[in-house]
Amino acid sequence: MANSLFQAFSYLRFWLRSGNEHGLHSPFVYGLYTTVIRHSGDFAAFERIEQQRRALLNSSEKLTVTDFGAGSQTGAGRQRRVAAIARTAAKPARLAQLLFRLVNHFRPATVLELGTSLGLTAAYLAAADSRANVVTLEGCPQVAAAARRTFAALHLANVQLVEGNIDLTLAPTLAALPAPLDFVFFDGNHRREPTLRYFQQCLAQAHEHSVFVFDDIHWSAEMEAAWDEIKAHPAVTLTVDLFWVGLVFFRQKQPKQHFSLRL
Repeated sequence: MANSLFQAFSYLRFWLRSGNEHGLHSPFVYGLYTTVIRHSGDFAAFERIEQQRRALLNSSEKLTVTDFGAGSQTGAGRQRRVAAIARTAAKPARLAQLLFRLVNHFRPATVLELGTSLGLTAAYLAAADSRANVVTLEGCPQVAAAARRTFAALHLANVQLVEGNIDLTLAPTLAALPAPLDFVFFDGNHRREPTLRYFQQCLAQAHEHSVFVFDDIHWSAEMEAAWDEIKAHPAVTLTVDLFWVGLVFFRQKQPKQHFSLRL
């Protein structure tokens, strides 16, 4: 409940200071916002993945969940229904499809996701470009098994799941990647210190055209503090706060700017 109240106040504050394409003076951000972020069209992959979401929402299976992150906002225990996880922990279609459009637009060769859950978001990332190498990290063994079933059901051959506590698996995963990091979605831990630590680890393998996306940047005071520190980092030149997620860019010729825009 406390997090819900915090988010409500944060959203009101965000709404008062955010805008849309009117008055956007950055050609890069204007094009990104109008043609990618606010794009409302469907892609062929959307219905297939949403059909899988409906199957998960109707599942009666129960999983024993090991949670290494900030925990559930619903106060759920270790025994959770797949349907409940799909309803409360999986990214909603609107946000997962935004990630699809970002990957479809930027065409990253290497995509990393921290926090797989049931695999729906990773499915969107992998379906956005079949040539992309998508690596997703999940701490809970039973949830990881459910995600693998999601990938198999959708016949996704370009996604690899790494199982285990992200605190322990991230460094060797980064070391094993065949190329620099092009795109990272951070959804593995909703606390300040791990978020900043994961950011620093991934930053070491980023380049000028990398795209980092942080989930739930207004989830709590801790996450807002982490987001403010990421924005202030010397390597970060441009950020876009969409309330539910934050986009981070490292474009070297870009003047340091921060935007708050409504989805």
